[in-house]
Amino acid sequence: MELRQPGQIVLLKFPQTDLNEGKLRPVLLLSKLPGNLNDWLICMVTTKHKTFSDDIDEVINDSDNDFNDTGLKSSSVLRILRIAVINRSIMLGKIGNISDLRLTRIKSKISKWILEN
Repeated sequence: MELRQPGQIVLLKFPQTDLNEGKLRPVLLLSKLPGNLNDWLICMVTTKHKTFSDDIDEVINDSDNDFNDTGLKSSSVLRILRIAVINRSIMLGKIGNISDLRLTRIKSKISKWILEN
């Protein structure tokens, strides 16, 4: 079994808010939840820049220093508030990872958003 860590980008069928089956897409692992269930807090990754919310989302461009490590095919938006809790068992495989600096920035954005809303 492949080790999972925060900052990794993995593939899975992202759950839809209406409970319909989602499509295969990359997601960012934010944090493993405490306990023995192997559940993870994740956020969606999309190439649809029209959904970008500049006050919270994070764009990773193909010119960014950590882009080549992500495994993504093109510039993408890390939809920080499109979060879900999923079990490790539905992850289909790791494609890459973001930098530690970017992960820290994303977690700070989430914390700030929660504290201000």
